[in-house]
Amino acid sequence: MSENPALAQIEEIVKGNDVVLFMKGVKTMPQCGFSAKVAQILQYLGVEFKDVNVLQSNEMRQGIKDYADWPTIPQLYVKGEFVGGADIVTEMTLSGELDQLLEAKGVAYDKARAEEIRAHNKAAS
Repeated sequence: MSENPALAQIEEIVKGNDVVLFMKGVKTMPQCGFSAKVAQILQYLGVEFKDVNVLQSNEMRQGIKDYADWPTIPQLYVKGEFVGGADIVTEMTLSGELDQLLEAKGVAYDKARAEEIRAHNKAAS
């Protein structure tokens, strides 16, 4: 099996940006609900992030799955560390773990908005 040439490009993107979301579509126009959800969470929290549209090439779409050994998209990376997909990011947002990760990694975000999400979720459940 030949190595996917996209892996070197993925490595460069992950290491060269504080926060990266590999997604279907782009943050201004997601092309799947899961990608939209993670992009919306990050945007609501005011997190600056690079979006990478995996639909642009089969190599990129397969490469990101191989890179993290994770079968689904979207995939969120913070300071080079794989965080997870839509369910994990949602759970981490609601538990406060995402706040802790962003703080530990020195990534700016709006703490008041993070609290708002949790308060709204508690009120809705």
